[in-house]
Amino acid sequence: MSSQPRIAIDAMGGDEGVRVMMAGVALARHRHDGLRFTLFGDETRIKAALDNHPNLRAASDVVHADTVVDGADKPSVAIRKKSSSMSMAIAAVKSGQAGAAVSAGNTGALMAMAKLALRTMPGIDRPALAALLPTLGDNDVVMLDLGANTECDARNLVQFAVMGAAYARIAFDLERPRVRLLNIGTEDLKGTDEIRDAAAILRAAHALPMSFDGFIEGDKISRGDTDVIVCDGFSGNVALKTIEGTARFVTDVLRKAFTSSIRSKIGFLISKPAMHLLKHHLDPNNHNGAVFLGLNGVVVKSHGSADAKGIANAVHVAARLLEEDITRRIAADMAAVQALTASSKLEQPVK
Repeated sequence: MSSQPRIAIDAMGGDEGVRVMMAGVALARHRHDGLRFTLFGDETRIKAALDNHPNLRAASDVVHADTVVDGADKPSVAIRKKSSSMSMAIAAVKSGQAGAAVSAGNTGALMAMAKLALRTMPGIDRPALAALLPTLGDNDVVMLDLGANTECDARNLVQFAVMGAAYARIAFDLERPRVRLLNIGTEDLKGTDEIRDAAAILRAAHALPMSFDGFIEGDKISRGDTDVIVCDGFSGNVALKTIEGTARFVTDVLRKAFTSSIRSKIGFLISKPAMHLLKHHLDPNNHNGAVFLGLNGVVVKSHGSADAKGIANAVHVAARLLEEDITRRIAADMAAVQALTASSKLEQPVK
């Protein structure tokens, strides 16, 4: 890796505008002072925003983009916008001008563009969308797939497990992350054929740098006793939206309860430190930055509504994956899986 890795930024993708995007990238630059950036978008607006961030301006190149991918654009429409800021950021990764791309734009469009331009790594059939979710444990949990693939077979789930474990080793500094498959029960006979077949392959994969711990149910996702949770994109997206909705429900109920009477307001003042801790734990900006794993390049998706702190976290995720060479780690682990399946003939579904 270069001593000064470069990240391509889609400066036009966020809901909050160029100013917030640049503020977030500037925060990330303070954390990773060796990073350099290529900023794609409206040149006039980007340069105006950079006036407030001289440290970022000194480390950045600005490339004008004529068009923007709209949030309502279908992937088939977005792909044809070759001069969009999103397309140009991904093209920079493909050409090797940047090691990673970060966008807060249309998720479906970003996924389609990235897959078309970068292609999947050898041994990977489909890329997966992975994110860090908060838990009660010492670490967050890596969960994938969160919506890129609605239907998955056992082979896909095994590949997701390998990619998720590689990500967890970087994010949590672990040698053997604990990996589980999301299921409707923890017993060996529970779940679909695809889930049970994937479990059989992972149980036999002793040489991989992970510890397969079987199945996990949805109510245990946030307990903190696993490091990677693997599922198909349909189940993962439903679980993610349920977790996010529950977090909003809890905060709204507490806000309503603490403003319902004078006594409640006094109670809020007493419990204010605990409430700040809860707010910090549930704030999506503190866990911002989902990754498309399995591509020949690093692509990070930020929440469209992320604030500057959230954007900075997304850039931090991209920087860490670049620094730790995530693609090399996944490639090495997939080679081990292919050797295992070739020797044990586990390419076929386990019956």
